[in-house]
Amino acid sequence: METTEFRPTSEEIPGQQLPYPARQSDMNPAPDSNLSNYKPAGKLTDKIAIVTGADSGIGRAVAIAFAMEGADVAIVYNENTDDAKYTKRIVESKGRSCLVIQADVRSSTACKDVVQQTVDHYGKLNILVNNAAFQMAQEKLEDITEEQLRRTFDTNILAYFFMAQAALPHLHEGDAIVNTGSIVGIVGNPILVDYTATKGAIHSFTKSLAIQLGKRNIRVNCVAPGPVWTPNIPATMPEDEVKNFGHEVALARPGQPEELAPAYVLLASNEGSFMTGSIIEVTGGKLG
Repeated sequence: METTEFRPTSEEIPGQQLPYPARQSDMNPAPDSNLSNYKPAGKLTDKIAIVTGADSGIGRAVAIAFAMEGADVAIVYNENTDDAKYTKRIVESKGRSCLVIQADVRSSTACKDVVQQTVDHYGKLNILVNNAAFQMAQEKLEDITEEQLRRTFDTNILAYFFMAQAALPHLHEGDAIVNTGSIVGIVGNPILVDYTATKGAIHSFTKSLAIQLGKRNIRVNCVAPGPVWTPNIPATMPEDEVKNFGHEVALARPGQPEELAPAYVLLASNEGSFMTGSIIEVTGGKLG
């Protein structure tokens, strides 16, 4: 079970490595993504949302927060069925419906199917959260294989295009798209060169699509997390990077997934009605 109000400092994060894709339950300590500290206010009552990469980490926290705010959710995942089932149980414990869809969002056909399944099940779609991501640390540019490069770009930016293209015919005035970027897409990271490139692309995609869809009053925004304790960290980073993870930020600790979720709620709800093309940094004070 996830621990309520657990905010470990960077010194309390031990070095560890897990096989990719890691399960959230195998992490030490387990991330806090159960929204135990969140106070909902009905901001998304009767909305329908798709959240990709929602089996664990930030995506799980967003799905739970949306449910607490009154939305029914379709969660999309690729491999970790046990994690996805756990997310479904928590969402449903908040009194909302959770449709679980296993799909590889690198495929445009799969993205169309995700949207169609959601609309067939719920009858509409109001919010798309593009959150699925792949990263793998490499010390040198020459070590990034073509296979890794293509997987990173296919997952992190092409899938965002595919999901948005599939969702747009079903989105209407007042609806929203929220993308997950990253602070490293702004400041860079020497061992995540391909990943940082895709996150910079997501930021540009967000701003350009926001301009295009402004006339339809469909808002497009982006959350740029700093270091956040998710399964991707022990599964894709060197052990010496995992140890003391988050030490470089002002708050001297990594963020927990549930601390990111309120930013997604803001951007998906009418509380953010005059926000589009924005990149909201939630970084713990990581500025460079």
